[in-house]
Parts: sequence; C-alpha cells; structure tokens
Amino acid sequence: MKLKEVLDKTTAFFKEKKIETPRLDAELLFAHGLKLTERIQLYLKFDQPLSEAELTTLRELVRRRVQGEPVAYILGYRDFYGHRFEVNSSTLIPRPETEHIVEEVTKWADDKDKEYRIIDLGAGTGCIGLSLLKELPQAKLLSVDVSEGALEVAKRNAVALEVADRVQFVHADAGNVDLVMSAFKDFMRHDNVDVLVSNPPYIANNDPAVEENVKKFEPASALFADDEGLALLKKWSQAYAPFLSPNSVMLMEMGMSQGSAMQNQFESLNLFNNVRVVKDLSGHDRVIYGVKHG
Repeated sequence: MKLKEVLDKTTAFFKEKKIETPRLDAELLFAHGLKLTERIQLYLKFDQPLSEAELTTLRELVRRRVQGEPVAYILGYRDFYGHRFEVNSSTLIPRPETEHIVEEVTKWADDKDKEYRIIDLGAGTGCIGLSLLKELPQAKLLSVDVSEGALEVAKRNAVALEVADRVQFVHADAGNVDLVMSAFKDFMRHDNVDVLVSNPPYIANNDPAVEENVKKFEPASALFADDEGLALLKKWSQAYAPFLSPNSVMLMEMGMSQGSAMQNQFESLNLFNNVRVVKDLSGHDRVIYGVKHG
C-alpha cells in the first residue's frame, strides 16, 4: 500500500473514533513512525509503497492513539514557545495557554541582560522556567517539583536547550518553603526572588469537564487540588510572597473560572502595585499576574 492511501485511511479511522484533530494526529504519528524530521516530508513520499515493517510500526502507533494515549506521549515530545521539550507519563503535557506566562514575564523584564533570579514551582518538564532562561540570557533558575521522574525529564530538557549551567533542580514539595528557599539562597547567593512562576495543580477533584484520557494518562498529582482547585494557588502565592524582591513579578496559571478568586487572593497579600488577570486566546481567565514596585 502507498503512503497516501494508508494516511487517508488512518485519518478517516480517527474521525470515526471522534479524535479531535484526525489529520494532524495521523500526520504527526506517520512522520514519527517513518523517522521523518518534518511532517511536510510526508507529502513528498505520497506515492511511496510502505514495507510490512513500516506498516507494523504505524499500526502500533495508531492503536495507541485510538486507545486515548496523547500524541505527545507517543512522540515523546511537545513543542512549547519555539522549543522542543521531552515529555513522558511523569510530566504534564505543556499546553499553548501556558506560554502566556513566558510572554508576560518577557514583556515585564525591561532589561533582558539582568541576572534575574527565578523560581518555577511545580516545574514538570521545565517548559516555563527553561523557556525563560532562553529569553533572559543572564537569568538563573531554581526548578522545583515533587516528582523525581518529572525532574529527570526537566534536567534532560535543560541540557538539550543548553541552559543547564543556569538552573538548579530541587526535588521537593513546593509547600516545603524552608527547604526550597534554603536551596534558592545556596544557588543564587541571595534571599530575594525576582520572578516566581508556576503552573500548579488547579483542577477541582470532582470537575466533570476533565477529559477521561487526561485523567487516564496524565499524572493526577499535576492536575488536581483541593478547595475547588484553588488550594495550591492560594497556599504557594501566600507562602512565597514575602521572598519577592522590591521589583518583582509573580505569575501563576489557573482555571478559567478562578480569575476573580485569585485576583482577590493576590490583592489580599497587600504586596503588589498591580494585579491583573491575563486571558488566553479563547478569552478565558488563564494567568494571575502581580507586579511589585519598590
């Protein structure tokens, strides 16, 4: 069978199985299975017959996708803010919405060559903090996660992005503030945090809107939190606020119904000169943002 025929049949099969992006998923999996560096190369090989070994490889990838496994886990990576990040079942898959945190910090940082001191709480793949190191070439990062497996992935991502010399990884619950800040002081040789970023678990435990495949494949510890999903957003923002430097910023991703609660939370800290809710491209509340001036 020729490549185009198999690709078209797979796309139709994915549509039948109610996969949201059938053509894109099929092309990504086929490019991966055929060891092509770019998806566009498929179109140059449409008339190429597939060997039995290639068909066997592709069938296995299709089987995994139809069972609900996310494409990113099958491929072993997800692109985020222009960089490729390794992912596996120990890590949450980076979402495009999370890029707003990197965008907002980059806009806030008027002196790109300053040695900003950054903490990333619940770092996962490291996509937020490591992307910031790429944007801010003198910055240093403390990357914190309770999952040892996630930190191992983040370490490999730091090496791949060539920023490993500017990041310290801490295997700890972000709620253990004394341990985290002790590691921060040892690494930064300073007590004050210039940038605090986080994509904490913020989904309510009983949220019916969560897709079954998300619950099935992605780590629950990176998804769910008590108090209607607000517990860690509130706890971490309050616990780390006293360590912010005189000119600093705190940004945390949140759920689309949590903007009002988190704006109240940030304002109640009596610390920020400016608090606002950043909306994603769909117009939903996505990031709570607080700036401290002097």
